[in-house]
Amino acid sequence: MESESAKPGYHHGDLRAALVLSALEILESGEAFSLRAVARRAGVSTAAPYRHFPDRKALESAMAVHGLHELMGDLAKGAPLPRSTAEVAELAVGYVRFALRRPALFRLMFGQPCDDQDDERVQAAGTLHDYLEAVMATVFPQSDPVTLAAAGWSLAHGLAFLHLDGKLNAVDQGVVDERVRSIFTTVFPPITSSRIENPS
Repeated sequence: MESESAKPGYHHGDLRAALVLSALEILESGEAFSLRAVARRAGVSTAAPYRHFPDRKALESAMAVHGLHELMGDLAKGAPLPRSTAEVAELAVGYVRFALRRPALFRLMFGQPCDDQDDERVQAAGTLHDYLEAVMATVFPQSDPVTLAAAGWSLAHGLAFLHLDGKLNAVDQGVVDERVRSIFTTVFPPITSSRIENPS
């Protein structure tokens, strides 16, 4: 009989995380994705994943949560909120970089509707939305932060997929970064931190 934890170092408390990480490895490698394949990659029995994920959709939702947390970490970096258009543009650069570094995960995160029955996913997506709105409220205090956050996200998201789908050349990361910066600073008016502190 196969044990639930075959790989050294796995124990009862972290099997769920190990399954998610194994699933991410399979996803990014381009291998055929299934719960059976995930179990095999994690070194556990084929029944083990079902103790944490009733079906593939539930596992994919957990993977999306992982991706949203990773994306938030890339954007926020534990730093204060951006205070200028140039710093907002750097968020867009980070967003596109994430998409190009984690293409399969990025498509999984945003290529299907958010499962509103998954509290973790709803919370992770909400954290991203709240962060973007807080950024826009800080940089553009006289504007509607909800609308601006949606506009900025739409622009960064569109640029990410244009590069992923080969509509814009993504061979040179430096060129991609500069393209994203240029587009953002063209679309959004230049705002400096001094203007935020002294709006008059």
